[in-house]
Amino acid sequence: MKFLLAIFILFIFNSSNAQTMSNDDQLHFTIGAGIAASTYAVIYSKTKNSKKAFWYSLGLSTLAGLSKEIYDGYIISGKFDTGEAIATAAGGFVASYTFNLFTRKKKNKQKDVEEEKLEELVLN
Repeated sequence: MKFLLAIFILFIFNSSNAQTMSNDDQLHFTIGAGIAASTYAVIYSKTKNSKKAFWYSLGLSTLAGLSKEIYDGYIISGKFDTGEAIATAAGGFVASYTFNLFTRKKKNKQKDVEEEKLEELVLN
């Protein structure tokens, strides 16, 4: 039943015209993801801080998208395309968030409880 539901949902997404992205927007999304992924990897390897790596990678991909659209919009063609800037930032967000899921430290409640018990034994 789950398989049939998944096929049905995929059919709806593929047949809907509202969800399509242009090829240029797909390229912007991919470039934003690439910039964010490489930035996250470099920042995290240097600092071992996942929050800093997340925000720097997201910021750099957004900055790249905005600066490219400002260059295109005000210097070359006179048209600022908001959709392409958003696509670049969205690609950066997806890559940054994905990397953040795999690199952040997991809280181990059992280990914390055991450490508290050991501290109580040592103090008493």
